[in-house]
Amino acid sequence: MFTTNFGIEIEFTGITRRYAAEKIADFLHGKLKHEGGSYDTYSIKTEDGRVWKVMQDGSIHCQTKRRGRKISDSREYSVELVSPILSYREDIETLQELVRQLRHIGGFGNQSCGIHIHLDGAVHTEKSIKNFINIITSKNDLFYKALQIKPERARFCKGMDSQLVEKIKKSKPKTMQELEDIWYEGYGGTTTTHYHQSRYHFLNLHSFFNGHHTVELRGFNSELHAGKIRSYIVLALALNHQALTQKSASSKKPQVENEKFAMRTYLNRIGLIGDEFKNCREHLTAHLDGSAAWRFGQH
Repeated sequence: MFTTNFGIEIEFTGITRRYAAEKIADFLHGKLKHEGGSYDTYSIKTEDGRVWKVMQDGSIHCQTKRRGRKISDSREYSVELVSPILSYREDIETLQELVRQLRHIGGFGNQSCGIHIHLDGAVHTEKSIKNFINIITSKNDLFYKALQIKPERARFCKGMDSQLVEKIKKSKPKTMQELEDIWYEGYGGTTTTHYHQSRYHFLNLHSFFNGHHTVELRGFNSELHAGKIRSYIVLALALNHQALTQKSASSKKPQVENEKFAMRTYLNRIGLIGDEFKNCREHLTAHLDGSAAWRFGQH
């Protein structure tokens, strides 16, 4: 599960891009460069040759804190941290500490901010991508409640299109090209543009089909909380592993009498077991109703 590399984008506000970039460079002992451009990008190159970036994102509602109150501020307070390729076992502790540092100096997320996780799609096949689509479709309602996706952000991480799922069922694509054609069916314009409308789903396959070969999960609210960010990454890696290794996956939404129990048993099934992932399970079930221990209530 943890052999798949990933990247993460974390949107936040509260501090300026320059200040965030300077503190990230200090923490990572990296070389800071202001590249500018339309995204006013700062790059931080570390000793291992990897490059972290801090840039502007137009969807962020820029704020800062004054005397304990959050108030609107300039576009300098629009901050998106873009990681290089990371490995869970080698990099998760560094990433978590970096998040803590950014929170400590005044960074915070608000309802306009999201977290996007990109998973290496090099070994995905037509079968595993169909599995991924069906897994997200079947768990869509549970995930949206567990992750507390706000209406303000829903248009940037829509649920899986039921028409897409039905088209896949009906046509039974046998090749990746056939699956790609179904993904883009119904959209106008060129499919090579970066900001193609098909990308704004919980599961974004535009990044996979458009040459980057990464599967993106966009359904996470941004919080500079190291434990929650770790739980999001672990969930993304586990979902990816399930899609790759399961023989088949159904898109049917299961009947759920007890949300907490359903989520806990599902997380255990996909690999989030034992004390190592106790905090992850707690974060991912905290907003669900019911009992995690008893499906039908304690007797």
